[in-house]
Amino acid sequence: MCLTSEVSESSLRSDVSIKTIMVSKEQQAQNLMAEAEKKLNSSKGFFGSLFGSTSKSEEVADCYQRAGNLYKMVKKWSEAGDAFSRAANLHTKAGSRHDAAVCHLDAANSYKKSEPKEAVNCYLRAIDIYTDMGRFAIAAKHHQNIAEIYEANDEPQKAVQHFEQSGEYFRGEENHSSANKCFLKVAHHVALLENYEKAVEVYEDVARRSVDNSFLKYCTKEYLFRALLCHLCVDVVNAELALERYVLMCPAFQDSRESKLIQSVLDSLEEQNVDAFTDAVQSYDSVSRFDSWYTTMLLRIKNTLSNRPDLR
Repeated sequence: MCLTSEVSESSLRSDVSIKTIMVSKEQQAQNLMAEAEKKLNSSKGFFGSLFGSTSKSEEVADCYQRAGNLYKMVKKWSEAGDAFSRAANLHTKAGSRHDAAVCHLDAANSYKKSEPKEAVNCYLRAIDIYTDMGRFAIAAKHHQNIAEIYEANDEPQKAVQHFEQSGEYFRGEENHSSANKCFLKVAHHVALLENYEKAVEVYEDVARRSVDNSFLKYCTKEYLFRALLCHLCVDVVNAELALERYVLMCPAFQDSRESKLIQSVLDSLEEQNVDAFTDAVQSYDSVSRFDSWYTTMLLRIKNTLSNRPDLR
């Protein structure tokens, strides 16, 4: 009992100590913000505008950045974002574009945990600077960050716009692996949004670019499989023709489990046999589990089968 009591007291002291440190760091951050405001106001006079305005701006921006880092330590994300944003604005006025971009990114990464929309705005400000400087690989990464914010907040159409822009920039920088990841996200979302034509176009393009690449070719079958499922949501004949084209594009696809499942699905659709469709899908799923995207597509295909009038 004594040992337990000692452990409890030790834990309590530790918790109090941590809380005291957190309060102290937050107070330091607040003091730095106040110091920055004081310096900023003192530089707005007549003589301040004539002498040392650039160095004064850098000094104030440094105060804001230090405050932002302290706020991050105590997980005051909105306050950290505000501090970094103020630093970014000062760097912009002083003509320090790189420093401004870095502060916009620090602000974005802080806001991302509390205010997603403001995080997007900060990423966009940084992207404007980086694209103007010709640093498209960095801009691509941050378009991807924006897309992931919209994705997490269930705004797929906005996510698609930024994944697509990210993919274009990565491809322009010859980073084909990162570009493909972004374009596959585009296809994923537009298929769920029932824009099957766009999804097929993207899956086919990524497959063509991957089939002869020694590092990427192993995923080609997956991309063709996804494209065929999109075809099947719309039209059986187009799916049959696409299957023939895909086998010519990637001969290894013909004997794959994915191709055999597609053929079984085509047969069940032709025969209007729901049970055969279900058996084929369950047989495949017992070996390779379908994720939610596949499940959604297959249910949509099954619904077309269930709703189709029996013409036999």
